[in-house]
Amino acid sequence: MARSSYCGNCRMMTSLQQMRLLQLSSASLPVGSFTYSQGLEWAVEAGWVTSVGQFREWQINSIEQSLILQDLPLLLRLYHASRRGDLNAFESWSQYLLACRETLELRNEETQRGEAMVRILQGIEMILPEAWYNALLRSQIAGLAWAGSVWKIPAEPLMLSQAWSNLESMVMAGVKLVPFGQTAAQQLLFKLSEYIASRLPAVMKVGDEELGSSLPIVAISSALHETQHTRLFRS
Repeated sequence: MARSSYCGNCRMMTSLQQMRLLQLSSASLPVGSFTYSQGLEWAVEAGWVTSVGQFREWQINSIEQSLILQDLPLLLRLYHASRRGDLNAFESWSQYLLACRETLELRNEETQRGEAMVRILQGIEMILPEAWYNALLRSQIAGLAWAGSVWKIPAEPLMLSQAWSNLESMVMAGVKLVPFGQTAAQQLLFKLSEYIASRLPAVMKVGDEELGSSLPIVAISSALHETQHTRLFRS
């Protein structure tokens, strides 16, 4: 079970902050979340993921290695750098995050989503500091961290927002690719969200020297997806 402190942080948020958080985690946020498969499309074609059970294991590995040990700790560091107004740290961690994307496809996805997030923030008339602009363009996670800090959304709910968005987009990719039905998708969302919530406290304990994922199978799948003949998802 997840620690109750996370619920406490949610209760401390104002109604407007909660609405802003829901907007950031909405499936309708036009950042391209549902146009990428992060290597899953090749894994399905190669016969590595052909059932709901195999998809679940694929996602658990991704959650553990990429989300818990890399993306959420980096979101946390970017968030705190933004709160402090520490541009050097924000720039450094945004570069580190992009460097963690092991293939051209994954790096392109990160920057394209970063650019989309910047357009969204500008579209809702947020004033982006010119000095921070390049770092914000580099990654959607950087934009999320900056917006969360400006709106004073607590770090833990912001991390849950990112985790949910990632999980939902991958499960919807599984619906199209594996494939499986909507009931199975909801069951996966229910169970995998429990797993994420139970592992969230571990994010706080990840040191700088521990940052990074070890998912060679995802890197291989993503690299091969770049030249896959028939694709539903972007490369």
